Amino acid sequence: MKYWREHWWWIGGIIFVALAFFMGFYGVDHLEHMQTIMVFAWMAMLVHQVEEYGWPGGFAGYANILLMGEKKDYNHYPFNPQLCFFDNVFTCYAFYIIPIFFPHVMWLVIAQACSGSLQVLAHCIMQPIRTKRLYNPGGAVSLFIQLPLAIYTMWYLTSNNMVTTMDIVFGWIGAAAGLALVFGVPVVTMKNRNTKYHFPENEIFGTIPSAAKQMKDILSAR
Repeated sequence: MKYWREHWWWIGGIIFVALAFFMGFYGVDHLEHMQTIMVFAWMAMLVHQVEEYGWPGGFAGYANILLMGEKKDYNHYPFNPQLCFFDNVFTCYAFYIIPIFFPHVMWLVIAQACSGSLQVLAHCIMQPIRTKRLYNPGGAVSLFIQLPLAIYTMWYLTSNNMVTTMDIVFGWIGAAAGLALVFGVPVVTMKNRNTKYHFPENEIFGTIPSAAKQMKDILSAR
């Protein structure tokens, strides 16, 4: 469990590769098309998580220091490794995997497949406004993969008359509520200044030198 907690995003990357082979050699030809879309949505989220915590990484520090303004316990508050492990693996994987088995529940399909597009609102609009930085870890995948996938999903469903207006409404409500439950609730309930789980420096500052320098400058100015 310790190894999984410390490397969950790279393990997610391995899952992505395994799913790519599975979909290429079997899934695309044998799964229902809506199931294929939802598997791709989960794969997109796996890449999104690698961008946030693996390469270029640094989302933990970005969130704690730049978004939350934490300068004292920034290596474990409010985000800490146990919290991120729990919400990015257990609740997030469940949110993306369960609907794959219910491809005919249209509002659930919309909620799952389109939830990634809401990451654009966070990573490409709200967070840049707050931090005055154009890029943050997770922004590229949300904009160039998750948003186009959501657009395709809605185009496919509507052009084939597979959904009603209420399906769309409840789907987008489900997407927003699902992300709040998957990510928001764990942050609120699991943040702990006294936690024993601390991020190492490389996970706090990531691999982009300019971003790391900015966060270090903020800390040195406290």
